[in-house]
Amino acid sequence: MAKNVKEIEIKVEGKDWASALDKSFEKNSKKIKIDGFRQGKAPKDVFIKKYGEESLFMDAADMVIDKAYENMLKENKEDLEKLVARPDVSITNIDKDGISFKFILTLRPEVKLGDYKKLDVKKEKAKVTKEEVAEVIENMRQRYAEDVLKDGEIKDGDIAIIDFEGFIDGKPFDGGKGENYSLKIGSGTFIPGFEEQLIGLKSGDEKDVVVTFPEDYHAEDLKGKEATFKVKIHEVKEVKVPELDKEFFEDLGMEGIDSKETLEAQISENLLTGKEAEFENKYLDDLLEALAKDTEVDIPEVMINDELDRMISQYEQNLKMQGITLEQFYQFTNSDESALKDQMKPEAEKRVKHRLILEEVAKEEKIEIPDEEASAEAEKLSKEYQMTKDEFLKTFGGLDIVKYDLKMRKAIDVLKGNE
Repeated sequence: MAKNVKEIEIKVEGKDWASALDKSFEKNSKKIKIDGFRQGKAPKDVFIKKYGEESLFMDAADMVIDKAYENMLKENKEDLEKLVARPDVSITNIDKDGISFKFILTLRPEVKLGDYKKLDVKKEKAKVTKEEVAEVIENMRQRYAEDVLKDGEIKDGDIAIIDFEGFIDGKPFDGGKGENYSLKIGSGTFIPGFEEQLIGLKSGDEKDVVVTFPEDYHAEDLKGKEATFKVKIHEVKEVKVPELDKEFFEDLGMEGIDSKETLEAQISENLLTGKEAEFENKYLDDLLEALAKDTEVDIPEVMINDELDRMISQYEQNLKMQGITLEQFYQFTNSDESALKDQMKPEAEKRVKHRLILEEVAKEEKIEIPDEEASAEAEKLSKEYQMTKDEFLKTFGGLDIVKYDLKMRKAIDVLKGNE
């Protein structure tokens, strides 16, 4: 048996088991009708002759296990404080004379920490380059770009509205036809060589475009085949990217942004804030990973499974925000819950280990959070979330959760050397 698992064996027999069987009979007899008797009025011996004594076992078992569970909780308070999951129950024997079962308690595992005050981990300094700022501004300009009809020839980057139909050996093939298709030249949307052959054409032009399907093309019957596409150009559009002028700054609707310089300054600040948060998270992860390598802990499988359930629940919520159900995700990816859990398991193990490490650091450092401090933190957070304090605590899970969160943050400060 694993070190962090405790089994409590219980046996119920004699009068206690007989009483449970009687109560099970009273419950079950009310649900059925036996010929010659009003519903619920058949004697016990008649009921047993028809349905067998074993038909009473499971309800009787539930009754005695529920009572034993309450007693077990009262008698094992010290262990219950270390529980990492709801106790399991396993029936080892059951018959007309009695029942034997055991409660299986999974306790918090022993954590043997390495030297958490001498972690050789450095935090990366965040900085923003002019090139990064310029890239963000260019992306913003592209988002506000407009497609404008043009009279001239198709150039790289233009959008052509086309009809097309493909033929192999003079015969059309499935999926090779489209009407009023909007194709951006240079996007690589079509087969290699197709888009380039449209450059120089104008609205109203027609052309036979000859291309060869790649050997790795997804459709087996088209791989490596030469095809001729009859193409007609309906319209040509030019992508007009806005200048960094007053109209563009007004369209952005960003407070205080009225020039290239103020936009660059704001973007630089945003990028720096984002990088600092990213590097802070990486720094914490690196600290915990460094300590994890020097920490011994036998993580119970139930803790990993609980974390996996939380992760999948969160993943499901994220999918819902995109308008996708978990079932649809499984269909799209040709997977199932088991495959998703296998994929997430390493991260779940890491999260559980990191949590156990921080809890052990808090224990070593004797970190405790007074009610007053937790209450003040709840007050502060409730204002940030624009809720009343009571609403926040109800949503967040109560003051004990606030205490736990503060304790973990103080443990993190210890690892950073800020204690």
